[in-house]
Amino acid sequence: MRVLGIDPGLRNMGWGVIEVTGSRLSHVANGVCHSVGDDLAARLLSLHAGLTEMIATHRPDAAAVEQTFVNKDGVATLKLGQARGIAMLVPAQAGLAIGEYAPNAVKKAVVGVGHADKCQVDHMVKLQLPGVQIAGPDAADALAIAICHAHHLQSAGTLAQALARAGA
Repeated sequence: MRVLGIDPGLRNMGWGVIEVTGSRLSHVANGVCHSVGDDLAARLLSLHAGLTEMIATHRPDAAAVEQTFVNKDGVATLKLGQARGIAMLVPAQAGLAIGEYAPNAVKKAVVGVGHADKCQVDHMVKLQLPGVQIAGPDAADALAIAICHAHHLQSAGTLAQALARAGA
């Protein structure tokens, strides 16, 4: 199964695709969609186009998006929310189920602590995906989101199997 992780951002939207085979994770691709244009609509459209092209190229089976945290600047939070809307829309248009994770949940799943810094996330992503060349911090975060979702999917599958055995 291929899992796509997306780190929403209005200027830079990180993405990462991993392959999940049993409990083994491997890197497929990662990168950053950079928005272009002077106005918000043009920037959102360029993010939509970039993410759509990436999904067509790498054909993930599932997707996960990081939830937005609210900061003191309401306007910035609203703009980030619009970028997050693109991050949710494009995989939905491709027919993918989408998981959503809080930043602390992603860090806890990948690093082991919910308040890890970006360097720790980057380091643990590289440990879990040996040989990966990461396209930048936004791509590292996206790969971490994909890893978090892969763990969640594995746990859900294990639970479903246990429930099926208990009911049989």
